[in-house]
Amino acid sequence: MIGGEPMAAQMFGVLRLLADGNFHSRASLARELGAAPGAIQLALRALESLGLEVRRVRGRGCRLAEPYEFLNAAALSARLGPQAGCFQPELRDSCDSSNTLLLERARRGAPSGSVIACELQSAGRGRRGNAWQSGLGGNLTFSLLWRFPRSAAGLAGLTLAAGVAVARALASLDIEGVQLKWPNDLLHAGRKLGGILIEAQGEAAGTSAAVIGIGVNVRLPAALREAIAQAVTDLASISLRVPSRNRLLAAILIELEQVLTQFAAHGFAPLRDEWMTRNAHQGRLVTLSSGDGSSVSGKVMGVAEDGALLLQTERGLERHVNGELSLRAG
Repeated sequence: MIGGEPMAAQMFGVLRLLADGNFHSRASLARELGAAPGAIQLALRALESLGLEVRRVRGRGCRLAEPYEFLNAAALSARLGPQAGCFQPELRDSCDSSNTLLLERARRGAPSGSVIACELQSAGRGRRGNAWQSGLGGNLTFSLLWRFPRSAAGLAGLTLAAGVAVARALASLDIEGVQLKWPNDLLHAGRKLGGILIEAQGEAAGTSAAVIGIGVNVRLPAALREAIAQAVTDLASISLRVPSRNRLLAAILIELEQVLTQFAAHGFAPLRDEWMTRNAHQGRLVTLSSGDGSSVSGKVMGVAEDGALLLQTERGLERHVNGELSLRAG
């Protein structure tokens, strides 16, 4: 965390006071939090380092360039409506990784539908060990625990199913044109909008638990865009009406509940056609790279009913269940 747990607590205390977008003097912030003015200054610098713009005016104090919306349990429950009972959300200011934290909870018997959403993750993880870059308020990052009456080996296609759920949720918020890149990315116009990381653990009697980590870019500050080593986009760039993060989280959870219930009963097969309509690389020449350094090139022919990538290569039609796709030049 920024400067350790006490500093993080101080920083979030300042952020809560500044969240209204109004001017506040450093003296009033210090008085409200029972802190020294120097500590307030450090907290303001920490907020700026995480992508928030703090404006200072002599004689008036400081304010955020834009009001800050915290994830809020009451707002989330209201948005979830009748499906609020399907989830047990925990909204935190900060954590290392919501996936890691929820995996630990799963091992201790946390119920299906447990959710951890963090304003700031210091060690968020993407696929294949990549770091998930995050700033304050710039994205929505959360993890959902879902338990299945089948072994972990029977969860083939789950990442693709989750992608369908997120794309549906965005469409319900009038955000169109979202495509899915096999196996776990959300794209818009070829730029990464979000990603999914699923970690599963087998349990007794052939059951399993999956932690579904999801990140969606909402408003990425310029500094964070520069830190990401690929072309990225955010909801603010592709939509005139950016949904609140509480509304976005609720919409995604609602669609996930429906999709995961269907997946538990029938697997990925009923969702395959819908995934294919959003396949970002359908019919395109790609290179599929594996973790061992090998690669294969061919044309994307779609996905199988278990979520495997179907690739037409010089050797014929091949199935692949692992790898990282990139478009071929030319």
